[in-house]
Amino acid sequence: MLKKEFIYGVATASFQIEGAADKRLPCIWDTFCAKENTVADGSNGDIACDHYNRWNEDIELIDSLGVDAYRLSISWPRVITESGELNPEGVEFYLNILKELKKRSIKAFVTLYHWDLPQHLEDNGGWLNRETSYKFAQYVDLITVAFGDLVHSYATLNEPFCSAFLGYEIGVHAPGKVGREFGKKAAHHLLLAHGLAMSVLAKNSPNTLNGIVLNFTPAYAVDDKNENILAASFADDYYNQWYIKPIFDGKYPEILQELPDSCHPDIHPGDMKIISHPVDFLGINFYTRSVYKASDDDYFEELPATGKLTDIGWEIYPQAFTELLQSLNERYDLPPIYITENGAAINDKIVDNEIEDQDRIDYYQEHLLAVNEAIESGVDLQGYFAWSLMDNFEWAEGYLKRFGIVYVDYESQIRTIKNSGHAYKTLISNR
Repeated sequence: MLKKEFIYGVATASFQIEGAADKRLPCIWDTFCAKENTVADGSNGDIACDHYNRWNEDIELIDSLGVDAYRLSISWPRVITESGELNPEGVEFYLNILKELKKRSIKAFVTLYHWDLPQHLEDNGGWLNRETSYKFAQYVDLITVAFGDLVHSYATLNEPFCSAFLGYEIGVHAPGKVGREFGKKAAHHLLLAHGLAMSVLAKNSPNTLNGIVLNFTPAYAVDDKNENILAASFADDYYNQWYIKPIFDGKYPEILQELPDSCHPDIHPGDMKIISHPVDFLGINFYTRSVYKASDDDYFEELPATGKLTDIGWEIYPQAFTELLQSLNERYDLPPIYITENGAAINDKIVDNEIEDQDRIDYYQEHLLAVNEAIESGVDLQGYFAWSLMDNFEWAEGYLKRFGIVYVDYESQIRTIKNSGHAYKTLISNR
């Protein structure tokens, strides 16, 4: 990991940092935030980190950290009009960023969808409507032509599990739909969108690294009782393997047969071939693990997190990171892997213009060692992105949880590099 060719970067997402909501179409997160009791602090993304107006200084900040790459996402409702054409003002915003990154020799890792679906598409069914997959492919076609050779890597989707399960099954994320019958239907259309977009990328941008970013929360049984092992296996298929197996094996996990017909995705002939289009890389996001036991009235029961927790309540268990990477490597014929998100929410306090976030430094140290162990065991891993560059709008948590290696004062919008940011720079510069 301490070789020059290993890529170190930082990551952000459009809705979480950009603000300037008045300069784009409304998206599902605008609508979700406007409802009562959806976001913990009642906030929204109207201003966020004001990155739309401060992008130049933010790239200067990124450059000062010495990273090789910057992972950013494109706001679909900022670059595409309701009639389906490019919005010149929105496109120019990203072109300016991409040109500045190129000038500074910082590789642009672009995510094409990080959850901010245009609201007018949601009004027509969103990811429950098969047509949305084709709308996504049209957007990808237009924007990749516009970006030309300024991008190093494209990811079609970020964490389709979150879009499908959190957004359409349990409703804690936008658009806030609730119903087990919705989750796998939305997931299928997201994966179909990915496959269609991969064909577009192969045509428009054959020289970039093109792939997808999936999140994994490894499933552990509470003990070695058979019923609990089976429950954890079912949860793993339901939450994790459901999104990777179609891409690399061209089929869904066997548990599909155990789900009621009402929960089955609407699979058309040829869909699985589209979804399993070859990818140049797999992005993996990892934060924590989950522990399960058998349930009397459901497929499994998730147990509350114990042990050492981050500020968002997630267990710190780096061993699961190594075991995840090794197990995926054994199970699938994978392309090169990039860790596209990894990090921790810590209750940061700024004292005398300094943020002593030792807990975050420890988290990064432990997880980088876990990644290195996976590499040494034979996993082809070629890069690592810290989540996140800066504190930002943390979805349903609002501005209450801080993941950044840079502190953001939301009143003044002043950015201050945390001690974890300085430590990350030191690691990168010592290669």
